[in-house]
Amino acid sequence: MEISVLFEEGLKGELPAPEWLTKVVEKALETEGASSSSEVSILIAGQERVHQLNREYLDEDRPTDVLSFPMLTPDDRGFVAPPDGISHLGEIVISLPQATEQAKEHCHSAQREIAILAIHGALHLLGYDHAGSDEELEMERRENVILGSLDIE
Repeated sequence: MEISVLFEEGLKGELPAPEWLTKVVEKALETEGASSSSEVSILIAGQERVHQLNREYLDEDRPTDVLSFPMLTPDDRGFVAPPDGISHLGEIVISLPQATEQAKEHCHSAQREIAILAIHGALHLLGYDHAGSDEELEMERRENVILGSLDIE
């Protein structure tokens, strides 16, 4: 799997090395049966950037904690063979300030909160949604299974 972690300028020193986040997303993708030739990009961004993306692409004029931009629609999954052999799943954008605030609210580390958001974003890239209560419960269950398999305080 190829997972790239990028940081908006000025945020790189705020977290441990990006390898731990790569492992979190790899675990999520492996647990859900994603191809070993999958590719995902993760951007750790500031609140203004996430707010801008949320407004521009999702027509939601408010800040948020995580955004997912899947490359494939549900109709495309399993039917398109990419010419380069790599399954480009999409991008995950995490708001570091929002994650830090939510970590305080939930009384756990910012690292744990970022892992939760990364797992949530990865599940969206794989087609999970939380539009209905049953979908929300299933997505939350999958998040907990993946998080429980990781050693994150």
